[in-house]
Amino acid sequence: MAIQQFWQDALDLWGTLDQHPLLHAGLGLVFLLVIALVLGRVARFVILHTVKLLGRQPALHWLKDLLQNKVFQRLAQITPSLVVQFGLKLVPELSVASQHFLGNLALAFTILFLLLAVAALLDALLDIYARTEHARTRSIKGYVQLAKMVLYVFGAIIIVATLIDRSPLLLLSGLGAMSAVILLVYKDTLLSFVASVQLTSNDMLRVGDWIEMPQVGADGDVVDITLHTVKVQNFDKTIVSIPTWRLMSESFRNWRGMQQSGGRRIKRSLFIDAGGVRFLNAEEQQRLGGVRLLGDYLAQKRNELHTWNEAQGQVAELSANRRRLTNIGTFRAFALAYLKNHPDVQTDMTCMVRQMQTTAEGVPLEIYCFTRTTAWAEYERIQGDIFDYLLAVLPEFGLSLYQQPSGSDLRAGLSAMSQQRRASAEPAQPH
Repeated sequence: MAIQQFWQDALDLWGTLDQHPLLHAGLGLVFLLVIALVLGRVARFVILHTVKLLGRQPALHWLKDLLQNKVFQRLAQITPSLVVQFGLKLVPELSVASQHFLGNLALAFTILFLLLAVAALLDALLDIYARTEHARTRSIKGYVQLAKMVLYVFGAIIIVATLIDRSPLLLLSGLGAMSAVILLVYKDTLLSFVASVQLTSNDMLRVGDWIEMPQVGADGDVVDITLHTVKVQNFDKTIVSIPTWRLMSESFRNWRGMQQSGGRRIKRSLFIDAGGVRFLNAEEQQRLGGVRLLGDYLAQKRNELHTWNEAQGQVAELSANRRRLTNIGTFRAFALAYLKNHPDVQTDMTCMVRQMQTTAEGVPLEIYCFTRTTAWAEYERIQGDIFDYLLAVLPEFGLSLYQQPSGSDLRAGLSAMSQQRRASAEPAQPH
């Protein structure tokens, strides 16, 4: 009896629905939506489970990148809208206008999730490319960002055209009239894209390059290159974001050439006190001849000077008439020989010790050479060792560095002068 009563109630309800077509169509839409959601969950489970099984194979390891970037999840989300699109014709009592409107709405959702799937696919391809050798020298993140931007713009146009039931070409023609406004709004984007293409095609910048751009406070390693910005991590661990277009419109220094050459330049001067520059006497020449790095130089130089002086004939024994060895010239030769025999200095690259223009701070002797390493800490150690030794050996040649008097030097001098005045002013004590 209960079953018969339930069946009778169902028939009565169905008869009632026939008398109310809107309620009939509404229940049909709800039923269709429930089926679409259930099929969407089933499709998501099947797709993800299948992909996980396939991703365990070494040859298909790239599927994990697609899975992490939710490519398959976005594709599975298309299922409910597709079910609704093709199931609207089965909904009873649904008007043609409602079918058309709901069909366009479902199509818009299909296009939306398809765009999201393509954008996720681009992100996955970027992750796959990041593990290749080419990613160390050429970044494609700017191109991917531009492709996603173009994808979103055209996708938005297609979705809006679908919702208003108009041709996308009509909206695109309207965008052509707004090209001036678009160029103004996306001016930085266009400039950055052109700069990114030029930087990449000309191999001017890579991730990992050490660049120096004082006008923006950048002095460190490039950690990321995007469409709009280049991120530089300074040596104090701060991050500087530089607009990409500024790297083309302004100058910057890239230290990659130094790193690839295998040697880093030392270019620093010793300021010699000009008051200590003089000729070497015979005793000093003999003493310095015992220096291993100067033995051959002094012997060759003495023969050269003796030959030149003999060619002058009988002239007065004045320094102006004779060529003689100087302590600063001998030290310059010693410093050059020391650099060429140093184990941490590149011998196949430029190496010299040159005398620069005399200044108010003394006579600059510039040390110009290249180390065998480009590591910063090791480079500073080598440079410090070289100059420590050269500073310590200067007195051996009768030379000293120029140093401006400090406050303590002035106080000591004034104190000595005052003591001398007091001593001279005191009367002599009788004996």
